[in-house]
Amino acid sequence: MATGLLLLAMFTVAYTLLAKRLSATILTAPILFLGAGYLMAMSGMMPVAEAEHLLHIVAELALIILLFLDAAQINLKALRDRHVWPLRMLVIGLPLSIVFGTIAAAPFLGAYPLVVAMLIAAILAPTDAALGQAVVTNPVVPERVRRALTVESGLNDGLALPAILLFASLTAEMMQTDATNWALFGAKQLVFGPLVGVIIGWIGGRVFLAAKRRQMTTVTIEGIGAIAMAGGAYLAAGEIGGNGFIAAFVAGLFFGNVVKGQCPFIYEFTESEGQMLTWGAFFLIGLALVPEALNHLDTTTLAIILISLFVVRPLAIWVSLIGTDAAPSTRLFFGWFGPRGLATALFALLVVDQIDHELGETVLMLATNAVWISAVLHGVSAVPGSKWFGMHVAARDKPPEAQPMPEMRTETFL
Repeated sequence: MATGLLLLAMFTVAYTLLAKRLSATILTAPILFLGAGYLMAMSGMMPVAEAEHLLHIVAELALIILLFLDAAQINLKALRDRHVWPLRMLVIGLPLSIVFGTIAAAPFLGAYPLVVAMLIAAILAPTDAALGQAVVTNPVVPERVRRALTVESGLNDGLALPAILLFASLTAEMMQTDATNWALFGAKQLVFGPLVGVIIGWIGGRVFLAAKRRQMTTVTIEGIGAIAMAGGAYLAAGEIGGNGFIAAFVAGLFFGNVVKGQCPFIYEFTESEGQMLTWGAFFLIGLALVPEALNHLDTTTLAIILISLFVVRPLAIWVSLIGTDAAPSTRLFFGWFGPRGLATALFALLVVDQIDHELGETVLMLATNAVWISAVLHGVSAVPGSKWFGMHVAARDKPPEAQPMPEMRTETFL
C-alpha cells in the first residue's frame, strides 16, 4: 500500500512537471491517470477492495465542484444572447441520444427486456466537462462553441438522471407507481434543482461581494466558501427532491455572473485543486473498475460503445441543430466531442445496487469500458481536432480578399 501511494505521488509530480508539454500532445491527464490506476491494480501494489466505494465519493465530489466552477466562468449575458445551440442540444439532442441509443443497443441485448437497453442508453447519454477540458479550454476553438459545450456538459448529466433512475426502477420492478407519479418525480428534479441553484448562487454572490467590500475575508478563504456553497446547493436540492447536480451547476452560473470576475479563486481552483480531484477520480476508475471491465469487454459491449460514440450522439446532435446557424462542421464537432466520463461511471455505480446483481455488474462494466474507450479516443483527437476546427472556422470566416479592378481596354476606332 505504502509503495503504491509513493509511486502515485511520484507519478503526479512527474505529470505536473510535464503538463504543459503534454497538453500539446494526445496524452491527456484522464488517459494517463486511468492507465496509472490500471497498472497499479495489475501490479498488486494498491488494494482495490475499498477503491470502488472511495471512487463513488471522489467522483461525486469532483463532479459537483467542477460543475459549479465551470458554470461560474460562463458569461450569462453572452449565453442569453446566443443560447440556441446548448438549448437545442439539451432539449432535443439529449432525448434523441437516449432514443437512438435504445434503438442501437436493443438488437445486442435480445435476452433482456427493452428497458435495459433504455437504461444503458441513458447512462451513456451524458457528456463530461472534465474529459472535454482539452477542447473547452483551447483558445483555438471559438468561444461560442466552447461555451455551448460547457453548458451542455454541465446540464445534461442532471437532466439524464431522472430517466436513469426511472429505467433502473422499471428494470428491477421495484416501483409500483403510475406514470403520473414518475412525471411528478421528474418535474421535481428539473424544477427544484435549478430553483435552489438560482437562490443559493445569487444570494451567495451578493454576500461574497459585500464581504469583499468590507474587507472581511481573503481570497483563500473565499475559495473555501465557494466550494462549500457548491456542496450546499447539491445537498439542499436533494433535501426537497430536486437534482443536486443541476443545482450545483446553476448555483455556479448565477454566482459567477453576480461576482463578475471579482473572485479569481474560481479560475485558480479549477486549474489546481479541481484538476487534482478529476485526476484522482480517473485514477480510481482505472484502479477499481477497469481491470474487471476489460475481462467483460466482448464484441457486443464494444459494438454498443462504438455505435454510441460514432453514430448515436453525432446523429442526435446533428438533428437537434437543424434550422440553426450551426455550420455542418460545427455540428460534427459538437457531435464528436461529447466524451463519456465521470457522470457515466457515477450513474452506473448509483444504479448497480438497485437492479439484479448480474445485470448490474453488466451495466457497470459496460459503462466503465465506455469511459476508458472515450478517454482514449477523445483524448487522442482533442488537440488535432481542435486545431483543425479552429483553422476551418478561421478560413471560413475570413473576409474575401479585395479583387483587383479589371484593366480598361482602349480600343481604336478607325
